[in-house]
Amino acid sequence: MTSSPAARSDASLELYNKKHLADLTGLAGMENFSPVARSAWTTDDGAATFCVPMASVIHGFIYNKDAFDKLGIAIPATEAEFFAALDKIKADGTYIPLAMGTKDLWEAATMGYQNIGPTYWKGEEGRAALIKGEQKLTDADWVEPYKVLAKWKDYLGDGFEAQTYPDSQNLFTLGRAAIYPAGSWEIGLFNTQAQFKMGAFPPPVKTAGDACYISDHNDIGVGLNAKSAHPEEAKKLLSWIASPEFADIYANSLPGFFSLNSSPVKMADPLAQEFVSWREKCKPTIRSTYQIPVARHPEPRERDLG
Repeated sequence: MTSSPAARSDASLELYNKKHLADLTGLAGMENFSPVARSAWTTDDGAATFCVPMASVIHGFIYNKDAFDKLGIAIPATEAEFFAALDKIKADGTYIPLAMGTKDLWEAATMGYQNIGPTYWKGEEGRAALIKGEQKLTDADWVEPYKVLAKWKDYLGDGFEAQTYPDSQNLFTLGRAAIYPAGSWEIGLFNTQAQFKMGAFPPPVKTAGDACYISDHNDIGVGLNAKSAHPEEAKKLLSWIASPEFADIYANSLPGFFSLNSSPVKMADPLAQEFVSWREKCKPTIRSTYQIPVARHPEPRERDLG
């Protein structure tokens, strides 16, 4: 079996096209996943799905609750409230408002642009329009997130241009920064390192009352080697991976990697539960450049599982 890359980057589709992966469209349990959940591992025409969706990661912001309590800051719900909170943190001077650097590039693209961007291009609505050619990356809805991100510059701390991804992680877990633009995959690590209470909030909406959007990004899928000597045995395993039972075990064993199964999973970890609860109030989408408009991932994501 083979693990597919985050939202495909079209690399796992190429494995299917080269007949390395079997068609799993009719696999028992595949009905447990929505079209969006399957999108990372489905052919462009929607005719075949070649991996069982296993996990997604959700974008948002992790914050230092102690810092917020000390400064009397409420969780920001709108863009204006977000920048007001950053101004208050900066004026106090105890904490760096935002723990993010720009040296590694992917960090700003992933936890910056793809984090807040769906709010402006309206998630799946905008992504679908982009794929259909009805919108362009130079349209206002796609450019506005860059303008908002440019305003982050004043809150990133000294030397952010040379700050790497691990630097940002350390600044936050050491208690030197108040807010971390995040992917939910940080939860397990941060739980072991941070000595303060943490919370999370979704990307702020532009104006109160606007619809909320989150990047609920397909990250891990498992496929079947088309030349497997034991395809029936492998299909039994894959059907179990597609089950609600597996979803509950997996998501709670690895907080921050959320099941893509349509059956809700109650998370034991409070920070993970906060992230996944946004699915109930926000509209989910995947990263805009990972299916059809291709974005190259900074590191190889294919792993042979035998």
